[in-house]
Parts: sequence; C-alpha cells; structure tokens
Amino acid sequence: MADACDLLVVGGGINGCGIARDAAGRGLDVALVEKGDLAGATSSASSKLIHGGLRYLEQGHFRLVREALAERARLMACAPHLVRPLRLVLPIVPGLRPAPLLRFGLFLYDRMAAGDLPGAAALDLARAAEGRALLPELKRGLVFSDAATDDARLTVLVARDAAERGARILPRTELLEARREGALWTARLRGAGGGEQSLTARVLVNAAGPWVGEVGRRTAAAPRGRVRLVKGSHIVLPRLYAGPHAYLLQERDGRVLFVLPFEEAFTLVGTTEVALAGSPEEAAISPEETDYLLAGLARLLRAAPTREDIVWSFAGVRPLYDDGSANVTAMNRDYVFDIDAPEGLAPLLTVYGGKLTTFRRLAEAALGRLASHLPMGPDWTARATLPGGDIPQADFPAFVREMAARYPFLPEAECRRLSRSYGTRMTRFLGPARAAADLGRRLVAGLGEAELEHLVREEWAMTTDDVLWRRTKLGLVAGAAERAAVAEALERLRVPPTKED
Repeated sequence: MADACDLLVVGGGINGCGIARDAAGRGLDVALVEKGDLAGATSSASSKLIHGGLRYLEQGHFRLVREALAERARLMACAPHLVRPLRLVLPIVPGLRPAPLLRFGLFLYDRMAAGDLPGAAALDLARAAEGRALLPELKRGLVFSDAATDDARLTVLVARDAAERGARILPRTELLEARREGALWTARLRGAGGGEQSLTARVLVNAAGPWVGEVGRRTAAAPRGRVRLVKGSHIVLPRLYAGPHAYLLQERDGRVLFVLPFEEAFTLVGTTEVALAGSPEEAAISPEETDYLLAGLARLLRAAPTREDIVWSFAGVRPLYDDGSANVTAMNRDYVFDIDAPEGLAPLLTVYGGKLTTFRRLAEAALGRLASHLPMGPDWTARATLPGGDIPQADFPAFVREMAARYPFLPEAECRRLSRSYGTRMTRFLGPARAAADLGRRLVAGLGEAELEHLVREEWAMTTDDVLWRRTKLGLVAGAAERAAVAEALERLRVPPTKED
C-alpha cells in the first residue's frame, strides 16, 4: 500500500464507507480502515429499513424526515435490487394515538415524500387479509409505504463502489494512533496479520460510530462532542403471517415495534431502546428485551410466539449525538459534524449519529465541510447507481424473470436471493453456467463455491460469519456441518477463519 493519501477514514460502517465512496468519486486519494469486518457492528444490526422515520414527525424532527424520505427515493433508484418498497400496516389501538392524529401524521409523511410510493390509506382489518394475523378486536388500521434493505449488503456495496473508484478499503486494520505533524496526519496501523505500518493523510475522518470516542483518544484530539450509546435489539422468528406487508405496532410506552418479513421464511421483530453503559463489543439482547418484544407481539397477534420460537437474535449500538435528552427515545437521530482544524495543522472531522437511510447525504455534507481543506470535484452521488443497480428502468421484477429464464436450473428462491443481493453482478460469478454443478460444490443450501469465491475476491469476506451473516443471511439455515464446509472452503481459498468463528 502507498504510504500517503488525501483522506484517511476510520470506520467501515455505512457512514465511513459512504464518505470514502463520495471522496474517491471526487478524485481524492482515499484509504479506509476498519478494525473488524465491514458493517461488523451497528451497520449490520438495524431494522433493515430505508425510511423517513414516521415517529420522528411526532418529535418535531421535520428536516430529518424530509431528508430521509428524499434519500429513500434516491436509494430505490440507485439500488433497485437491494432497496425495495414495503407496505406497513398500522393498527389503531384503543387508548393509544388516536386515528385522526395518525392520519394527519401520514398525510404529512406522504406530502414530504412527493409521491414516490403509494400513499397512506385506511384499512378495514376485519375484512382485509392484513388483519388475519391480528387480534379480532383490532378492527381499524392504516397502511403506508416505506422501504426495506439488507443493511450489511448495502454497506459492502458502497465500499465496493468506493474501491472501484480508487479507494483502498482495508478491513481488519486497526488504527493504533494518529498524530499531527504539521499539515499531515501520521497514522500507525495494525493489519489482520499483526504487522504494523504507517500512513500519512492530509485529513482524518473519525466515523467509528460507537467507538468514536476511543478513536478520538487515539488521535490525541479527543472529540469535543459526546455520544450516547443506545442498544437496539431484535429477534427473528419463523414466519408469523402470510403476505409481503409489515406491521408497525404501537406500544403502551409510546414506542413502536416493527414486525417485518425477513428472508422469505422468517419474521424480524424490533427494536428496543436501552441506554448502554458497558462496552459496545459486549452488546447483546437481554432477557428483559426479549420479554418486551414478545409481550408486544402478544398484545396484538392472534398467535403469539414464545421464547422457544426464536431462531436468532442480535443487538446493535446506535451512537447518538448527546443532545442532553433525558429520554433516549426522544434523542435526535440526525448526524452532527465536528471539525477540528487549527491554523496550520491537519484537519480532523468527527461524525456523530446518522441513520442508515441518510448515509449518502451525510457523506455529501461531510465532503462539503472538507471542501476548503482538500481540492475536490463536485457532488456526484445523487444519481449514481450502486454496484448491481444498473437494472433497465429499475424494474426489479422484470430483472428476476430475466435471470430465471437465463439460469433455469436455479431454484426460484435462490434466483430471487441472488438477484436481490447482487443485481446485475450476479452474472459475474454465474457466468455461462448451464447447470448447478457449474457453480461448484454446494456448501449451504443456496450457496455454492462460485459465489463464495466472489465474496472473497470482491467483497472482502474472510470468515464464516462474514459469509453467512453479513454477506448473506444463510446463517439462518446453516447447521454445524455446513458452517464447517464454508470454513473449509475459505481455508482452501487461503483466507483462514478468525477467532470469531
């Protein structure tokens, strides 16, 4: 690796990868370092939604909602394979938010969205198919639009685009320290093999999310702002209902639960909001959070699942900018920048907060803050597709039909998964295959050696968890023998699994 760059980004979550992508596309020499896997923490532990944040209207965060809805439309156009429309059913619960208030909120939501998706409508839950899963006393509801994605895949594709524009993406590379030497930063890094190296940069960006304070201390320029670490936990259950819709369930404490179709055969339920006192590395769902999520379902669903039904759970840590709010639910989800640029010394930009949905706009705004410190080209990301997103007319259903005709040997569900995950780039590893055997040995149902080699070569996958939980969600169906087969195949590709596995 060259020992100098214009911009060194610390943090391989969605915000760091977005900043690296934007900067590389403006002609800057960019390096990104991430101590773990790309999207290895917060950016793979969200509710998998691309949304404006309906409840943020209730908190008065109108600018954030408007910006997020604009970004929702852009992402559906730029990555039609990965960001898909979703209809959400909002039951009206007696004693909670009244129907007129909900209708008014959805009216504002639709007006801010400028008609990119079908608008809100009333729903007779006693008659509609969407009401069959709900308790019979829930007779009225509303339905509205948002979008869903795979958060980890979105992050990796943003990193892939950055790399193809010249950025050096270095997962499993830790920043040990960085110090200013006049107009340059000198950073000391430790790679996956344990070796150390130095890199100089004209500007340093701290986009380390929950670890923003730790990275700040390693720069000897501790951030002037503070983050509040808020844990959000989810559970995954076997599919609770038929249909492609989701539910937004009101809770007695004023919060809401998302109940989302997930990976075809499952349902994703979340999220909690709990202030985290310990280390982000140790974040895990608690028994109390599990009980909270299950109780929320039991109050609204006819067939309430139990703890024994849970097939997977995960917890992520949101690094929210500390705005002084006593209630973590009321804290602003917007992003905040702090730029430390003493006269004659190399600048440090620290990123606080942010949402999955607004990563592109955050990156664009971050580069705007650095425009006086680095020569760079103009904004460009608003209309640029992400890898695999160059689908004609952004017509994803037509693309899936085309791929099914081109590769008739693929099972229907596998063809949909590959189309959704890779878009037009699925042909890079399927190539001229005419039978399943052409894709190499089957390692997990739906995962062959050809896809694994693509993940290693193009998407920085190194461990079984990289493959089965972040690049795909096949960990939901992979048993011990299949995990071992993936680990063995990675070993043959000379990418040894780490302790994580």
